[in-house]
Formats: sequence, C-alpha cells, structure tokens
Amino acid sequence: MAEYFQNEWQQVLAINELDNFNALWTLEADWFEEPNIRRGGWSGVVKIDLDAPQGNIGVFIKRQENHLTKSLLHPIRGRPTFEREFRNILRLRKNNIPTLEPVYFAKRILKGDHQAILITKELAGYTPLESQRFLTTGDLIKDSGHKDRLFKKVAEAIRVMHHHHYQHNCLFLKHLFIKPDGDSWDVKIIDLEKLKKTIFKRSAVYRDLYTLYRHAEGWSTKDRVKFFQAYVQEDKLSDKSKMLWKAIERKILRKLR
Repeated sequence: MAEYFQNEWQQVLAINELDNFNALWTLEADWFEEPNIRRGGWSGVVKIDLDAPQGNIGVFIKRQENHLTKSLLHPIRGRPTFEREFRNILRLRKNNIPTLEPVYFAKRILKGDHQAILITKELAGYTPLESQRFLTTGDLIKDSGHKDRLFKKVAEAIRVMHHHHYQHNCLFLKHLFIKPDGDSWDVKIIDLEKLKKTIFKRSAVYRDLYTLYRHAEGWSTKDRVKFFQAYVQEDKLSDKSKMLWKAIERKILRKLR
C-alpha cells in the first residue's frame, strides 16, 4: 500500500503515533460531521489537533469504506471518492490554484472492503463566503473598496481554475473559504470531489458561475454584477460577456419557475 505524506507531515504524524494507515483508521474521536451512509458504504470526518514542533496544528481526518464513485477510467467497481478529491487537490496546487493543503492519503482493500483516508490541514482563520460576516454590514467588511477587493480575489481564484479548464461542479459560497489579509483577502477553494477537467473552458465558466449565482442568496443584484465584472475583468461589459450574463440569468429563471 502506497502512502502519501506532504513534506514534513510524516514527522508530525509520527510524533502523534499516527503515521500509518491502521493507527489512523482505528483512531477514536468524535465525528466532526455525522457519517454519510450511501453508495453502499460510509464516509465520515473527525477533527483533531496534532502536537508539532511549532505548536498544535488542526487537521481534518476523512475516512471512508466502500464509498466509491464510477468514472470512465473506473467504470465497473469505481474508486474511493476521497482518492478523487485528493488527486484534484494535487492538480489545483500544481497549477497554483488556492486550495487545501494535503497532509496524508492512502487506500487499501481489507477483506474485500475498500478503505481510504484523506487528511488535510485545517483552514484556521478562514470563513466560508456564505457567512453573513461578508455582507456590507458584516464585521469582516471595512468599506465598499474592501468588499470590491474581496470580489476581485475570489473571482481571480475561480478564473485561474477555469483557465486551466477545471470545472468545480459544486461551486457554492460555502466552498469558498476566505481570510482577511491586511486590506486584501486570501481565498481557498474546497470540496473538490466533483471537480473535473473539461475540453471547453466555456462550459466550466457557465456551469460554475450559474451554480454560484443561483445559491448566492445573501448577494444583492449589485453584488452579482460587481462579482461578474471582476470575473470578466471588465468595468463595462463586452457583448460577449453580456451574452454569458444573460444566459446565466435565463437558466436561473427557468429553475425558479
């Protein structure tokens, strides 16, 4: 069984006697989220703090058994969903697209059961963009210029993802984690289980922006326009951008009927 350790994390896990699959699999801790039972198996998450030379570090440990997804490369049995998420984290990081920091990944088959473990570093100090703290009256927003810079940083991260033809497929505000960085912001894109590479960039743009706008319940019309302008990098929308905007609006209206 091949095990992946990111940089110095093997040493940190060893300090905590968690540097092998069996130790992680049998670790007893309260569920951070109740186990998800579907696809003929289960999947669950715990959060723990690890002792490290630089102090305690929070990590999320995701474990699953027989929780598989099928694909063109794995059409019969499928593969662990956490393996797909792990591979997508590595792909985004390779292209300098801001996402989670992987700590550990491994999978095994034990008595016919497919088991997988994925560990990522906690996004300490980050807040999901769906939080009311990002509204104009929220405590994280200093002024209108600060909010404009927020939209620009989020739009930039998504635009770079699309530039590399990656389609998130589940781009909700809760999957965009934000941390104040002086007068600017730091952005992380998470929940990459459904991310895929597309042939045509436009399909990724259309699908993801539609999903984002449809579920951005706390955003005003002005917010949506501001974000779209930041995404296309146009103060005055071109004819091409207007067509995309209208196509997204039409699809949202159809869904609301």
